Amino acid sequence: MKLTTNFSLEELTHSDAAVRAGINNTPSPELMPNLKRMAEAMEEVRQLLDGQPITVSSGYRGPEVNKLIGGSLKSAHMQGLACDFICRAFGTPYQIAEVLAAALKDFDQLIWEGTWVHLGLADGFQRREVLTAKFPNGKAVYSKGLNP
Repeated sequence: MKLTTNFSLEELTHSDAAVRAGINNTPSPELMPNLKRMAEAMEEVRQLLDGQPITVSSGYRGPEVNKLIGGSLKSAHMQGLACDFICRAFGTPYQIAEVLAAALKDFDQLIWEGTWVHLGLADGFQRREVLTAKFPNGKAVYSKGLNP
């Protein structure tokens, strides 16, 4: 099912971890407006990245999947309001994060996570928080800004 021109429900809900564990990662109907909103945000991202195709590695994660992968208990992924992605044809995740930090107006969190970028939206006030995640002992440590 297409949510927008370039993003489908399937790609924003697919989870390799869920498939491996036999977990149904289907969102409730109440979350569909959030997923549509996330897809629309990703259309803006794609436009800012010269229209290049985006590969989504993680979108919606149901609570069971989120727990399985060790996600935050408050993860926006569980509300359908976060997306982890890359855009190889545009550049590195750092280059992508630089462009988005400068040009995106409406977001809650933009996190450069080394090998991917995380974009999160909020229900209300958008913090426009730009962070870098490093994984010194396998657990994320966040710092403000983009810090190579």
